Amino acid sequence: MNIAVMTSGGDAPGMNAAIRAVVRASIYKGMDVYGIYGGFEGLIEGKIEKLNLSSVADIIQKGGTFLGTSRSKRFETKEGQEEAVKILQVYNIDKVVVLGGDGSAKGALALRDHGINTAVIPCTIDNDMGYTESTIGFYTAVETITDAISKIRDTTEAHGRANVVEVMGRSCGDLALYAGISGGAESIIVPEMEADLDEIAKKMLMGKNRGKRHHIILVAEGAGEGHKVAKELQSLTGIETRVTILGYIQRGGSPSPVDRIMATSMGVLAVESLSEDKSVAIGIRGGRIFAESIETALRKKNKFNKKLYETMKMVSI
Repeated sequence: MNIAVMTSGGDAPGMNAAIRAVVRASIYKGMDVYGIYGGFEGLIEGKIEKLNLSSVADIIQKGGTFLGTSRSKRFETKEGQEEAVKILQVYNIDKVVVLGGDGSAKGALALRDHGINTAVIPCTIDNDMGYTESTIGFYTAVETITDAISKIRDTTEAHGRANVVEVMGRSCGDLALYAGISGGAESIIVPEMEADLDEIAKKMLMGKNRGKRHHIILVAEGAGEGHKVAKELQSLTGIETRVTILGYIQRGGSPSPVDRIMATSMGVLAVESLSEDKSVAIGIRGGRIFAESIETALRKKNKFNKKLYETMKMVSI
């Protein structure tokens, strides 16, 4: 049996840890393992190399993905998918582990439909895949944002300002929610909940009146543009309000122990499932790593944790 591993879409801390687990578990089970470089686009172009134990040495602690990643328009077409399958057949590869988010899972399903057994490992800092409680990279990104909030608060308090911090999350507000709680932010704005800037402005003024010298507002990128939010809040309150857009710093950095352990466990289960000719999506629920069909996983929509959102509002008064 020949197995390949690839990363697709946006990178996430912990991808290298998952690749390492896939490679070593495959070799442990007596399979030849190949790395596909550059995502689905790299697959179409035949960028494939055989990997060994040393190929994944000293990478568990590194962010990003040494295989590289991309988004491929060509693979979305029937012709592109057929070309990709031909490349896999040249290498006698009949099993592929795909690391990525929702779009990558759809790509894995397309390969499965062309006769290639596939396993999906959820890797995205957005935590927006509904079938799994957590995605690899999410908790590391939360730590990165939390650390940034602490630094921003120091300078914000020194100058008696407010600061709008824009974080990633086009359709899912989990990064803003979890980092907002762990970083002690006063307000968060997420796509899932209607924002009330008047209420936030009132909270800012009440804080100022009791001697508070800072106010941190987290905005998920899908819920509003940071500069517009800051301009309106400053107009409503008269409090100088600056903006920090964290951008791609959220994707980088050494993965947290939680992400490393989850990536390793998911990588092993992916290999075990493929060795039994099962095409699956790997996830975690209630602390347990599990596998289910890719179709079932893709049907499950992400649910925003409204209870945690209300908790955030209670403790940030």
